[in-house]
Parts: sequence; structure tokens; C-alpha cells
Amino acid sequence: MSQKDIYISPFSTRYSSKEMQGIFSESFKFKTWRKLWIALAKAEKELGLDITDEQIAELEAFKDDINFEVAEERERIVRHDVMSHVYAYGQQCPNAEPIIHLGATSCYVGDNTDVVIMKEASEIMLQKAAQVVKNLSEFAKEYKELPCLGYTHLQPAQLTTVGKRATLWIYELVQDMEELEHRMEKLLMLGSKGTTGTQASFVELFEGDSAKIKKMEEMIAADMGFDGVVPVSGQTYSRKVDAYFLAVLSGFAQSAYKFSNDMRLLQSFEEMEEPFEKNQIGSSAMPYKRNPMRSERISALARYVIVDSLNPALTAGTQWFERTLDDSANKRISVAEAFLAVDAILNIYMNVTAGLVVYDKVVTRRVMEKLPFMATENIMMKSVKKGGNRQELHEGLRTHSHAAAAKVKLEGGVNDLIERIAADPAFPLTLEEIEAELNPSLYIGRSAEQVDEFIAEIAEPIVARCYKGNVESELKV
Repeated sequence: MSQKDIYISPFSTRYSSKEMQGIFSESFKFKTWRKLWIALAKAEKELGLDITDEQIAELEAFKDDINFEVAEERERIVRHDVMSHVYAYGQQCPNAEPIIHLGATSCYVGDNTDVVIMKEASEIMLQKAAQVVKNLSEFAKEYKELPCLGYTHLQPAQLTTVGKRATLWIYELVQDMEELEHRMEKLLMLGSKGTTGTQASFVELFEGDSAKIKKMEEMIAADMGFDGVVPVSGQTYSRKVDAYFLAVLSGFAQSAYKFSNDMRLLQSFEEMEEPFEKNQIGSSAMPYKRNPMRSERISALARYVIVDSLNPALTAGTQWFERTLDDSANKRISVAEAFLAVDAILNIYMNVTAGLVVYDKVVTRRVMEKLPFMATENIMMKSVKKGGNRQELHEGLRTHSHAAAAKVKLEGGVNDLIERIAADPAFPLTLEEIEAELNPSLYIGRSAEQVDEFIAEIAEPIVARCYKGNVESELKV
């Protein structure tokens, strides 16, 4: 049977990066198990247990040389993954075999490894999100003064600028990054708590010396790059931790979803476009099509993550007493796939924002089609200053606006509102004076200043914290 004859996750073949897949790989998982066993043995030796330097050196020698075949064959016999790997490690390290996993329970390696994985995966996400923020910040600065239609209720409203709109996308993502940073700061290892969290096995090993037990956990955490361990637990770390992280991942998905929907609408308006390659085919039936397929993929994956974020919440709420194993199968799928999906989303997000296309003439044409309506308030104020009656002018503008709109919508004609106003004797303005109000830059408020302020005060600091150099998007298809 070939690989083509069995199910393979699209996250592996189409979507997520090799780097993120590596974090959730069997190799990374079991190498981390061995690091944890070494950290445990070192701490126990340091604190007086009968463990030798030679035993630890033997463990170190095989820490990255996983004998998978031995472990897999053993698991078919004993039906226990941790004990299968204890056995396999012991086969390579016969002198150290008696002290591997000493005093620990399965969650010592399983849960602590899951915490390490979430930390490593989160680091990748922050770097990629920082690349998106950097891309969009450069874009925002370039287009901070280009007026475009703003929308409320998906109806044309006051003008904004192309660059100012980009700051909205950035700020959504910045909030997610800050929330992820917070979760990472609060992330603690489980430590080594034993079967029900009481550390009874270590009380036996260390003859009741609580100070040594606490010191052992501090040493393990430091060895693995963490500030500490959870203060209390059952057998596992609280599954609320998974729920917290997936809530953050859902936030990333929501932010990207908003961007992708905006892009799909703007591409329909022909104002902006995601990158479209020279030989790319938009449709099998309609050769002229330039579909926003990358933004659509962001939308699709984002929906998956948002729904998936419910999984750990339900798991956290159904953990009976000190532990129950109905978390395991769900957890290993839901947490991994949430990270893989957001990684895929950020890969696409990086790709799209690195090559955004703006059709400025279309943007300006669409602004000018609607600007006469938006200029009516300024026209009314100028007319009042020259002696006009505000209430009469308001009624006149209402009547002329509806008539001009009807001509556009019902007859397919051009917007002649300005000509109608100029011909109305109630308005004490010349055509030239009225047309002077049709400068789009008069209607963008502080858009350009807001872009500069936001980039300097919000975007650049988080990029400085999280950006580790240019990140290439691993967009596969």
C-alpha cells in the first residue's frame, strides 16, 4: 500500500510549514521525553539519590537517537506508550535503565512535553505574525494619504485612506500577539507531581524531605527553560491551559478572517488584489478570472480554528477529579491542528501582504462617484456663510441627492448632483466654488497622522520584540 492509498492530513501536504510540523512530530516529542528523563535524573542525583555520572552520560549519549522500531514493537505488547519508550531507552542504556523515569508518572513526560511544544509553536507564530505586521506597516505608510471609500453596513460612508484601513488589520493582529505573549509569560511546566498530584513517590524517594522535592522541580524547570512549575495539580496540568492557548489561536484566526474577507470584497470592487502569479489559473471554465483563492483559504482555515477552539474548553470542563483519560485522543488532535492551521493561515497572510496590489485609479474613480454626496455638508455650511437658510438648503440637498441617485441607479447615468446644486438659485455658490469642495483629501480627517502615530507607537514596538529577521512564507499550493 502506497502513501496515495491512505489518508494523509492536508496540514502535512498542503498547508502548514515544515517548521511547525517538526514541532508536532514524533521525533520532537520523544526527544523531549528523553530530555525530561535526563533532567529528572540529574536533579535526583544532585539531591542525593543513588544515580551515577556514568548513568547520566549514557542517557545523554542516546538522547537524540530514538530506536522507534523497538518502542513500537514493545507498545504492541504492553499497550502503553510511555513504558514502551522507557523500555526502548533502557535497551540502549542498560546501565541507566534502572533509574529511567524514577518516581515519575506518564504525565511527567507527556504533559511537560506538551507544554514545551506549545511554547515552541507559539514562538514560531509570533515571528510569523511579526512579519505580517511589518509587511502591513510598510503598506500602510505607503498608502496613508490615498483616499478611499469607507464603509459602514457595507454602504459607502465617510472617506478613509487605504493605509489607514491597513492599520485596522494590523491592530487586530497586534492584540492577538500581545495576548499570546501574556499566555507564554504565564506558562509553567507541570513538574513532577506523581499519579494524583501529591508527589507521594518522591516523599518515599527523598525520605520525606519536602525541600528536596521542591528543589527537584525547580531544577527540572530551569533545565527545560521555564521559570517554574504549577503550584498544585492532579496527575495532569489543568486542561484550561490548552483552552487558553486555543482561545488565543482562535483570535489569530478571527483577525486573519477579517482581513481575508475585506480583501475578497476589495478584489470584487477591483480596488485591491492579492498577488496573482504569471501562470496562475483563476478558473477552469472562465480564463479571465482572477479569484482571491489565498484569501479564501485563510477564511476556510480560520473557520476551522474558531470551531476547534471549543474542544479544549469542553475537555477542561470534563476532567473528573485528579484525571481522566478522555482528554488524550481529543487533545492530541485539537491542539496540534489548531497550531498547524494558524501556522498555515499566517503563511498565507505573509504571502498576500508581501505582494498586495492597489489599483489607485479605480480607488479614486470610486471615491469621485460618491464624493458629491459626501461633500453636501461642506456645501451647505459654505452656503449658510454666504447668507443661505440652513433648513431650506438641507431640503434642497435632500431633493437633489435623491434625484441624482435615481439617475445613476435607474437610468445608468452619471452623478450630476453638483450640476443640480449649481443650477439651484437657493445656493449662493458658483460651480467653481462647489467643485472646490470635491477634493478627496478634505474628507480623510487625521488618517495619515493616525497611520504614522500607530506605526510608531504600537506596530514598531511589537515588531522589535518578536521579529527575528525575514520569515519566508512556505506557501505550497
